Amino acid sequence: MTAKEFDHKNNGSLTYKRVSDLVLAMLETPTGGWYALFAICLILLGFGAAAWFNQMWQGFGYAGKSHPIGWGSYITNFVFWVGIAHSGTLISAVLYLFRAKFRMPIYRLAEAMTVFAVMTAGLFPVIHLGRPWMSLWLFPVPNERALWPNFRSPLLWDVFAVSTYFTVSATFFFVGLVPDIAVARDRAKSWFRKTLYTITSLGWTGGHTAWKNYGAAYLLFAALATPLVVSVHSVVSWDFAMSIVPGWHATIFPPYFVAGAIFSGVAMVITLIIPLRSVFKLEELITHDHFESMCKLIMLTSGIVSYAYITEFYVAWYSNNPFERYQFWFRPFGEFKSAFWGMFFCNCVAPLTLWWRPLRRHIGYLFVLSIIINIGMWLERFNIIFTSLAREYIPAAWGGYNFSWTEIAITAGAFGWFGMWMMLFIKFFPAVAIAEIKEIMPPPRRNEDENAH
Repeated sequence: MTAKEFDHKNNGSLTYKRVSDLVLAMLETPTGGWYALFAICLILLGFGAAAWFNQMWQGFGYAGKSHPIGWGSYITNFVFWVGIAHSGTLISAVLYLFRAKFRMPIYRLAEAMTVFAVMTAGLFPVIHLGRPWMSLWLFPVPNERALWPNFRSPLLWDVFAVSTYFTVSATFFFVGLVPDIAVARDRAKSWFRKTLYTITSLGWTGGHTAWKNYGAAYLLFAALATPLVVSVHSVVSWDFAMSIVPGWHATIFPPYFVAGAIFSGVAMVITLIIPLRSVFKLEELITHDHFESMCKLIMLTSGIVSYAYITEFYVAWYSNNPFERYQFWFRPFGEFKSAFWGMFFCNCVAPLTLWWRPLRRHIGYLFVLSIIINIGMWLERFNIIFTSLAREYIPAAWGGYNFSWTEIAITAGAFGWFGMWMMLFIKFFPAVAIAEIKEIMPPPRRNEDENAH
């Protein structure tokens, strides 16, 4: 969207000062809705924490795990949350390099979602251990028993990939925040906010040299973060593809996982940004055109995911391997068939409605659809993990799975953990990029924005 188009969409009503006012009002105006949502997040988090402590105290049997499905819902949640994190880097870094203008009002929330989703994903390998104090052994450090991790294990590759992704994403996120934090600093009224923004703005003055160095640093981090979009979820997919379990040992997994991660991540951005737009009256900044552009990303990645589903079935049939063939018969017709057909509807059928343009611009419909897509992507990870482990090679070793309230509570607690950090971010830092929105606006007329800050 060019400067003239942006100005036309808003009838020329937006000025630099108006943009700052709209975004900073989110920090300054107390809202009952924010406190209610924050309280819900804390309740969910407390519920999940209580279940986790009970699991540690009583034993891992409270998780409902049983042979042969040893990974269970915790690793399903891990893969789900790593996938959610991906679209933030896509929207902020990849689309920045391609100079896609529609990203500007939405990328800040997507970046925050990336950081907090990785923080959520990192909890589940620790919870999955049963004894979380043993998690130190995941890292390649010497210990008193002279044990070293197996560097040939994809599970160890996850440690390096996810920790690197978190470090680069968090740095990229913070660097992009600095100019907008300085705007909040100059308007802060309370001593707490003034102190917080003074420290985190790193002495930003907005001079020519500062902007030059900022642009170079932001471009560098965007270039570093872009390969991570592909590499990190490819590494996560190797947890499965490097095994010989039926349904897992497939070369299609890396691109399949990357497309699915972007698919679910963009849907989560829509889920988060619609309530934010409504509560804080950001319709002037986040327009229907931005939602339509995100819907096109969903349509593209949904098509790739659907193609991957078809390819999996075709390769299983063409291989003439009885174990592979049975596995892909078991998914749609076995005891987990409801999860398979739910996944198929949510990820393949429901997004097809976006080919009708009015639905791409209908905010209520998009909110419901985004939730449906994320349910479908959780079910996809469920199908990959549960069905393959339930039906491997030896019929005598086949088994099922019984979900426990502990797993449900911990899964709900993960959403509470993620929501808590998102709510705190929205309350204390600009959730929409002020500086970058101003970049695509027409230059201000003389004396129009004397106090643009």
